[in-house]
Amino acid sequence: MGKKKQKVVLPPELPPDVPDEDIEVTAEDVHFINENLDYASYLSNLDTKSITKHVSRVADANEGALELLYEKRMRKKLDGKEKEQPGMEVDPVDALPVKTPLGKLYYRRVTKEPKEGEEESKEGDSITKGPSFVKLTKTEKRLNTKKSRKEAKKQAKEEEVLQIPQAEVLDEVKKDLTAEEDRESKKYKLAALGTSLLADPESNIKNIKEMLEISKDEDSAIVMLGLKSLVAVFKDIIPGYRIRLPTEKEQEMKVSKDVKKMRFFESTLLSAYKAYVQKLVALQQQTVYKRVAVRCLCTLLEALPHFNFRESLLAAVVKNISSQDDVVRKFCCATIKSLFTDNGKHGGEATVEAVKMIAELVKAYNCQLHPDSIEVFLSLSFDEDLGRPEKPVMNKRGQNNKSKKKKDADDQKQMLENERKKNRKEMLSKTREEVKADFKAASFAQDTHERRRMQSQTLSAVFETFFRILKHAVESTSAASSVPGTSGSHPLLAPCLNGIGKYSHLIDMDFMPDLMNSLGKLAGNGSKLKDSSEKSCQLTVSERLRCCIVAFKVMKSNLDALNVDLHDFFVQFYNLILEYRPGRDQGDVLAEALKIMLCDDRQHDMQRAAAFIKRLASFSLCFGSAESMAALVTVKHLLLKNLKCRNLLENDAGGGSVAGAIAKYQPDAMDPNRSGALASVLWELNLLKKHYHPAVCSIANSISTMNTSNNQVYHSHVSPLQAYTDLSQLDKSFAPSSDVKKGNNKKRKGNDNMPVKVVSEADLIDQIDENVVRKKLGEHFFLLRDIQENEKLRSEFDRTTLSLNLYEQYKKQKKRKTR
Repeated sequence: MGKKKQKVVLPPELPPDVPDEDIEVTAEDVHFINENLDYASYLSNLDTKSITKHVSRVADANEGALELLYEKRMRKKLDGKEKEQPGMEVDPVDALPVKTPLGKLYYRRVTKEPKEGEEESKEGDSITKGPSFVKLTKTEKRLNTKKSRKEAKKQAKEEEVLQIPQAEVLDEVKKDLTAEEDRESKKYKLAALGTSLLADPESNIKNIKEMLEISKDEDSAIVMLGLKSLVAVFKDIIPGYRIRLPTEKEQEMKVSKDVKKMRFFESTLLSAYKAYVQKLVALQQQTVYKRVAVRCLCTLLEALPHFNFRESLLAAVVKNISSQDDVVRKFCCATIKSLFTDNGKHGGEATVEAVKMIAELVKAYNCQLHPDSIEVFLSLSFDEDLGRPEKPVMNKRGQNNKSKKKKDADDQKQMLENERKKNRKEMLSKTREEVKADFKAASFAQDTHERRRMQSQTLSAVFETFFRILKHAVESTSAASSVPGTSGSHPLLAPCLNGIGKYSHLIDMDFMPDLMNSLGKLAGNGSKLKDSSEKSCQLTVSERLRCCIVAFKVMKSNLDALNVDLHDFFVQFYNLILEYRPGRDQGDVLAEALKIMLCDDRQHDMQRAAAFIKRLASFSLCFGSAESMAALVTVKHLLLKNLKCRNLLENDAGGGSVAGAIAKYQPDAMDPNRSGALASVLWELNLLKKHYHPAVCSIANSISTMNTSNNQVYHSHVSPLQAYTDLSQLDKSFAPSSDVKKGNNKKRKGNDNMPVKVVSEADLIDQIDENVVRKKLGEHFFLLRDIQENEKLRSEFDRTTLSLNLYEQYKKQKKRKTR
């Protein structure tokens, strides 16, 4: 029998080596050892070397076997820890440990999620190591390998698909980070290039091309910033003259370095400015950059109207003058108005070009534009002295010389001397002409002939536009009256009429008859269609009133040359008063018509004046205080100027001998001369005396107390337009005062010229006591709260009474059943 192999027993694990610095000895330990020194004396006699040799030695063991034994021990140790604490993991970094009184450290633990690979490997090991494990054949192995390869390919494809979006996300994040950095760098670069250009434009003119390249970026913020910075640079570095590039002959000539530098600067600047303008014109078609591009175009046109490429800037701005975007339209209109008012920058050439372009735009769109596109014409200014012909100036010296020549014709010597003088004078005149020509070329002031030419072109274009709009309005209304169901709009008619009224003194006399005829047709529009149901193409009451106003303005400005009967306009105005509606029509237009047609130093026929007095008095009963005030001011003015019309203030109807041929008042008459208003009485004043507004009440009292026997003519100090504006009820609240004194309706002498008392909003506010209003409001709301509480209590009381009654009925029924 052989010898049995002895088992190799490993020595026990030694405690971990702890350095002396980490050992902490307390005062209690020292005190305990000092008291028990006898018990610790054996520790000094221990042989530590022999103990370590005895513990660490392993008899008759190979090194390889010892290593395997040590590895097995470590595995068992780790398996035991996992069994004791499954799914736990020590994390000494996240939290501080806890030290026990015995000196041990305990760490906080976090749950550990088992890995999928480990679970699968464990499951696989359990399957392979299970009792039902069977060896596979070669065919089965081949099938398993094929399946595993297919699964591997599928997994590889899925991993590729998963990796692709991850890579895309990473790329997007990197792009975002780099885009922000690029944006900041481009901003700083734009600032640096702009400051260098402003510091020294001639030497750093190449930087402007870099700024143009940066403005072509894909980022919209960088593009907008580049466009704005280029506008600021161009405004500062562009010279005050128009650049002319040198010809081929001039380029072949030898010039100095300064001239070369200046030519290079001008050519580079002009090419960059051209590219920038073209870029702005292209960008205004895009909605993202439209406002920025239009604003840059307007800024350049307003600041640099003398420089090159003004035509392209004007074309772009005029094209957007009727834009649907309010911001763009306001920018363009403000720029055109600044061009019209400031002719010193461009000498009037830009004004002529802009007016012609607007006229072409109106013609192209058939007068269907925004009213702001024509309102810009109202900011034009014309010099009336330029239109007057110059008076020839006679030279007295020439006349004296002629007389002397006739007297001394016989003397030959005198003739020779005169010839010499002629030659000298011719030489002097030539030199003077040359000096004048040089002075004109060097001076900034324009020649009067050139100014007269540009003003005539501007006026012809403006009035051509106005007459085209009038013709379109007349044709559209006549077509609508002949063809039922047609519709049309006149958005440019109101500004056109305002422009004709403003520049009526500059209209040629040859066009006056046609103009007055067109205005009469437009003012009478609606009377023909009154009985028809189609009124979609009718002019509004405000537009027809404007036509009457313009006709009277034209007549007033050309009173000496015109001989036109305005009776038709009075008839139209007399009928328009009844068609007026306060909320629909404009009250200031009506007040202006009353002022111009009835109050401005004009003597009216007695029948006409009485008809307007009666109609305005009835009109003031139906509408607001502002319109009533304007109408009563006009009534008072007509009564003051027409003494016989004061018979309307008497109580007896019929008018006596003043009534004329018509003995009865006809309120439905179309013609004021045939209404017979003198046969009526102003009974409307008795109602107007009780008007809620104190100003209307006071003027009604003053009109009713006018003296019919006084022949003196008084002049009114307040116009209808001023009275309307003072008492306008737009966005205002009025509280009538309750303290109205009665008994002031007696007639008094000398009160005919009583001034109209107009109450403003500030006076009405001053009359209101805030404390009284606050007290009344408090009482009102307290009362409301009490009413609500009373209602609640009543409802609860009703419920309780109902419940009690039901309970009593229930008791009675129960007693009956028990019996």
